[in-house]
Amino acid sequence: MKHLNIERRRPKIGVFDFTGCEGCELQLANKEDSLGAFLSAIEVVSFREVSSDNGSDYNVALVDGAISRPDEVERLKEIRQRAELLVAMGSCACFGGVNRLKNAYDLDEANREVYGDCPKQTMPTMSVKEVVPVDLEIPGCPVCKDEVERVVQHLVWDLPLPTYAYPLCLECKQRYTVCRFEFGELCLGPITRAGCNAPCPAGGLGCWGCRGPAEAPNYDEFFALTAERGFDRQIVRERMGFFGGFDHVLAELEKQEQHEAIHDDHA
Repeated sequence: MKHLNIERRRPKIGVFDFTGCEGCELQLANKEDSLGAFLSAIEVVSFREVSSDNGSDYNVALVDGAISRPDEVERLKEIRQRAELLVAMGSCACFGGVNRLKNAYDLDEANREVYGDCPKQTMPTMSVKEVVPVDLEIPGCPVCKDEVERVVQHLVWDLPLPTYAYPLCLECKQRYTVCRFEFGELCLGPITRAGCNAPCPAGGLGCWGCRGPAEAPNYDEFFALTAERGFDRQIVRERMGFFGGFDHVLAELEKQEQHEAIHDDHA
């Protein structure tokens, strides 16, 4: 079909859930004012939450949730094999999300304590890209429906993908939202990727970094700011580690501090 001489492709989409709350999938069914246009631009062949259809002839797979069991690894690999394009949707799929917090514990011991003689399958939580190649990522907890729609527009009409060369703070300024630091609250806005229109600070809650790092964030300046405002560095790190998006940064900081400690011991 063509409109204004633009070739329209109607991708066949499958939506799949793994370990998570499925809130990102609910976002796809929200925003009624654009739902009709959204659904008319795609063909849904598999989406458990909204349809009884369970087709396997999709060319785009939207994956929601983290990977936390061996059977999920195998299922994800099958989906990846069938899909021409795989999109990780939400913080759990992109980073491991809140589920990744369990990796700090002895899973065998926790399994025995919780389930006793009937242990459940489990393993360290992983993001989707740690298991299979990922073509696109849409972070957020939950995802922003506007951003998902722009990705669909890219697939259907080859429009440019949204990019954000600035942190979340700019979106707060655009909304005339008073900085949460001015209220004595911790906020990861200065180092977090924009694109969600900053609903949490606007609603009175400092950013928790569910969208992961901004492009080229200034961590030194951020830690200096939080220290100046009286926030303990461990509290800041715990906030950064909540959704898993900053795990690589935290690991690098820990490695650097260990190196400095060894150097001090030898000095």
